[in-house]
Amino acid sequence: MENVKENHSMSKIKKEIILFILVFAGFVSYINAQGIPTDYGSESRLKKTSDVTPASNTIDRILIQGKNSIWLGTSRGLSRSTDNGTNWKNYYKTKDFGTDRISAVAEGLGAVWAATWHYVSDASGNPVPKGTGLRYSIDNGETWVTIKQAVDSSDAVKVTYGVSEINALPITATEQNFIYDIAFTKNAVWIVSFSGGLRKSTDMGKSWQRVVLPPDNLNSIKPSEKLDFDLAPSSGRLNMRGNLNHRAFSIAAAGDDTLYVGTANGINKTIDANSQFPSWVKFNRTNQQKSISGNFVLSLDRNAIDGTIWAGTWKAEGQTEYWAVSSSANGGKTWETFLTSEKVRDFAFRYYTDGSTDVFAAAETGLYRSSNNGMTWIAAPKIVDSESKVELRPTLFLSVECNVLNSNATEVWIGTNDGLAKAIESPSASWFEKWKVYFASSGTITTNESFAFPNPYNPKLDLLRIKYNLSKASSVSLRIFDFGMNLVRTVLQNASRGSNIEQIDYWDGKNDEGIIVPNGVYFYRLDIGDGTQLFGKILVMM
Repeated sequence: MENVKENHSMSKIKKEIILFILVFAGFVSYINAQGIPTDYGSESRLKKTSDVTPASNTIDRILIQGKNSIWLGTSRGLSRSTDNGTNWKNYYKTKDFGTDRISAVAEGLGAVWAATWHYVSDASGNPVPKGTGLRYSIDNGETWVTIKQAVDSSDAVKVTYGVSEINALPITATEQNFIYDIAFTKNAVWIVSFSGGLRKSTDMGKSWQRVVLPPDNLNSIKPSEKLDFDLAPSSGRLNMRGNLNHRAFSIAAAGDDTLYVGTANGINKTIDANSQFPSWVKFNRTNQQKSISGNFVLSLDRNAIDGTIWAGTWKAEGQTEYWAVSSSANGGKTWETFLTSEKVRDFAFRYYTDGSTDVFAAAETGLYRSSNNGMTWIAAPKIVDSESKVELRPTLFLSVECNVLNSNATEVWIGTNDGLAKAIESPSASWFEKWKVYFASSGTITTNESFAFPNPYNPKLDLLRIKYNLSKASSVSLRIFDFGMNLVRTVLQNASRGSNIEQIDYWDGKNDEGIIVPNGVYFYRLDIGDGTQLFGKILVMM
């Protein structure tokens, strides 16, 4: 009898195969979708995302504006909540943002700024990041001004720095030229990018000035010195002397005159940022006794209470370099290193009324917290929604920010490649007390419905999530079948699940032998304890 029932169910699925294939034909353009160049996750969805959630599960950037406004830079554009995460406005596929991704979000000069980019293919068909500029809004996201990606004219082969005329490689293309980070000083917006280097604008992005940083072989420069080097991130078509220090990735302002700029050759500091020709000093792995851990500086932030600079310092090319957190409490004169081997992407700070601070570090492998300036760190516990019991299962932690609501409540927002989480803390909490998890999962479902996402699905990049709702608490079994209706994997067997709350269970793309399945069409079947069966289709594409 069981076999008859199962064959009838599978026959029902077979009738949908042709329609299923036609539905997925429209998703071919997503097959090669990739994340930000440091391997952020890819995104693709079957249905329109509800404004109950952000549009993406890959949360690269978080900006807290005031007490209740949360801005997210994601792999599917910009998202905003003005009620602390209850509802979201997604700018994906709007006229101002199109389908661009967001690489930076910042607030300054009376506006909210977002940097945009997407992938294009090079001559060999390989994906290459392409910058598409900036958008800024002075009315909290109601309207936007578009700024094109900053590029140079082909004859811009010289730049003046004090008494020197320096050869400069003109960056004429937007490929490999997208904005990683944004900062502000008095009347100026500053941007950093891989090939575009450090640039500033004093007219809200209408024009941009290339800013000269030291070359790799100099630890400092002054405009009064006669200098001979090339402003060039690579040799380029003019065969210039390329400098890793002219590839910029992070920036942090410390007041109106001080800037820290992270590159592929260390951290550069100026205390006269608003002068026509700022002087710079460079800190890297080899030019100090107590130095940073690595020269590839992917993230920078500043503790507003004590002024300590925190940097995610990655291994670049030096034999003695290593991945870690580097911090300086004396303006860069000396550095301490923590969390050895961790690839840290972002920092945040929880400020207490007694003047103390907790530091958060979002590393690829987890979220860490220190209450003693980095001497010891505590890893975040498993992230499980306090109400739905849905678990966040990221393989990358990408961003973190703190929002102090009042003296009794602080929220810690955490961005990953598996969704967004909010932790709610009281002053006495040593870690998180209450969690809220946000998944971009095509909205809500009714009782005895289900769907799978992301779909198409790449097991090498993500976990497949199967979302469903139950009319009452029950046991649930989840099985995966291939196109020929052969059993591939028993994911769950009579697992207990609650009622009236959306459930999410996971498949890692592997069969019962622990091997990733090949590309193709697959089906899932949920067997509910009351005899109900829920079905769905999955397209595996790697």
